[in-house]
Amino acid sequence: MLEVKSTTGLVALIGYPVGHSLSPLMQNAAFASAGLDLVYLAFAVAPPDLPAALAGLKALGFMGANVTVPHKEAVIKYLDAVEPIAARIGAVNTIVNKDGRLTGYNTDAGGFLRSLREAGFDPAGKQAVILGAGGAARAVAFALAGAGCAALTIANRTLEKAGCLAAELTGLKVPVGACNLQEEELRPRIEGADLVVNATSAGMAPAVEAVPLPAAWLNSRQWVYDLVYNPLETKFLRQARQRGCRVISGLGMLLYQGAAAFTLWTGKTAPVEVMRNVLLKATGEPM
Repeated sequence: MLEVKSTTGLVALIGYPVGHSLSPLMQNAAFASAGLDLVYLAFAVAPPDLPAALAGLKALGFMGANVTVPHKEAVIKYLDAVEPIAARIGAVNTIVNKDGRLTGYNTDAGGFLRSLREAGFDPAGKQAVILGAGGAARAVAFALAGAGCAALTIANRTLEKAGCLAAELTGLKVPVGACNLQEEELRPRIEGADLVVNATSAGMAPAVEAVPLPAAWLNSRQWVYDLVYNPLETKFLRQARQRGCRVISGLGMLLYQGAAAFTLWTGKTAPVEVMRNVLLKATGEPM
């Protein structure tokens, strides 16, 4: 049983909603395994309350925080500093509080890339389509571009937002296009892609029947990655598997971004296998 004392350090998860998150289970197990007197707590923070929540991190002496949907981009203007990679991406998912100064980091990009390569996909020279243009999509886009992807397409419900992200990627010397989610625009790009990444919340519990696009657009030579990890196999991944695609869940990205955040907060190497086993147990997967 987790023991919380008056000396226990605090780490937060800030998002809206947060009830689906497995980060508290993962990080608390990691803290316990490392013998650290820390506790990780999740807080549902509505967008209008974000500035007050960040001020609260300082006032209450939180060691740091994770930031999730929908705050990864909005949080930046309330921080005291942002490390260069996170500033380039334009999204923060990890905050470190040192001496009352909040510094933002992005561990999503590295976590995504590590999990993608661990699954067996090398993005170098490949074509990819990213569904979504929010904070998670930004991290994925910069990760793929930096890894030598041959071409990227950013597809989003709001074309203007997709276009803005595409424009920000032009300095990385990767051809980047933008389109909306309509069939006549998106389907030809999907059919020509080696990798399709769902970086939207479509399919996340409790709306588990939602899919970001029809499975009929997919083909068996493709890899499909869904950043959603609750449920572990989304309807989108299940349908993609049925089409013969190789599929990757968002659990690996959750694990590796969390491991990097753990190190930023504590200065210690994260107990990755402990964290992995907790996640697998929570999702009912064999260990």
